[in-house]
Amino acid sequence: TGVVPFVALLLLQRRPVAGRALLVTGSGCPGHGLCRSNVQEQTRRQVALLNATAQDLFSLYLKCQGEPFSSEADKLCNPSSIFFPPFRVNRTSERKEIMVAMYKLFVFLNASLGNITRDQEELNPTAKELLDRLHNTTKTTRGLISNLTCLLCKNYNIFQVDVSYGESSKGKSSFKKKQQGCQVLRKYVQVIAQAARILLPHLSP
Repeated sequence: TGVVPFVALLLLQRRPVAGRALLVTGSGCPGHGLCRSNVQEQTRRQVALLNATAQDLFSLYLKCQGEPFSSEADKLCNPSSIFFPPFRVNRTSERKEIMVAMYKLFVFLNASLGNITRDQEELNPTAKELLDRLHNTTKTTRGLISNLTCLLCKNYNIFQVDVSYGESSKGKSSFKKKQQGCQVLRKYVQVIAQAARILLPHLSP
């Protein structure tokens, strides 16, 4: 447990670890002057893109893992046993609360995507389409985190957020790595759809 600024959080994105950073507000918000003028529109497009491509990513992931994942996805990819940050906001929540919840969600997802990508580079090094999609999704997620960072700083002077990172798959068997990946991606499909429904109206022009 400790206070970790945004800059440090961004450096941790490729390492899914358990960690928490205390949410505080203050006068030291770093880098908010670097926000682009179209940051809100860019954020909206990134969320919409992630939502539109999530199911295809999950389906391609299953296809590349082979059996028994292709035929027993409902059983093996049930995400009920994995940790995922609670997402308790809805359309009636305050905009500030929604933005903080989104930041927590996408930091977690970004770390998880990094974990899955590393495993797939090891387990399926020739699955070019899957690896490309994982890299592109991670790139979009990182850009979204950067934009959410700007919006939180600029609009609410928040520059530290309490976050959680998913469980690393290092040291697990190939089967467990594949299973953890499909559980996370199935949950991702569900949560990104919910996030898009809640966040997009708040980012409309």
